[in-house]
Amino acid sequence: SGSAIDESLLTDSEKDAIGEVANISMGSSATTLYSLVNQKVNITTPQVELANWENVINNYERPCVFIQIKYTVGLDGTNILILKEHDVMVITDLMMGGDGSNPDTNLSEIHMSAVGESMNQMMGAVATSLSTMFNKKIDISPPKVNLIDLGSEEKVTELVGNDEPIVRTSFRMEVDGLIDSEIMQILPVNVAKEMVETMLGGGASEPEPASATAVTATVQ
Repeated sequence: SGSAIDESLLTDSEKDAIGEVANISMGSSATTLYSLVNQKVNITTPQVELANWENVINNYERPCVFIQIKYTVGLDGTNILILKEHDVMVITDLMMGGDGSNPDTNLSEIHMSAVGESMNQMMGAVATSLSTMFNKKIDISPPKVNLIDLGSEEKVTELVGNDEPIVRTSFRMEVDGLIDSEIMQILPVNVAKEMVETMLGGGASEPEPASATAVTATVQ
């Protein structure tokens, strides 16, 4: 269900560039997470697609831990990490010195703040690697961590309208047989394009929509 998405909003080369940015970001995330949980962390190659919020929500019925981290300087977008409740338990158990095989079953404030801290560090590392890549300062806000049942929430986030097109970059994050979760980066289309332009040195991307409009305008 959900409204159709205009696939022409992003070119394949733009998708590739976004994927490349995401790859570098996730490399630094994995390293950070490894240092926190002391386990091998594997993050898959990202999939970049156009979606809308409705599609995203429809893929998540069960309660999950929803972590929002906004870019505050240099970029205008949000990383959204969606972790299964169980995976949050495992991460926090590992952070607290356990082996992750027998985590608590009740999600407490302690778990929420611990996982928020780990994601803060992960995304901090991402901001640093993006700053280097884009050659400008990029910073993030502290994460907002909520346990939500995506199936029942009317409005999960005020970031985007439910049918507004977004660029969703998703990864699988696996930790040694203990965790298998999804991380998503959700960016408004214009922000994703801005990232691509910054990365390609600006002005390198063809302004296709503009020229298409111009052509339409001259047809008598």
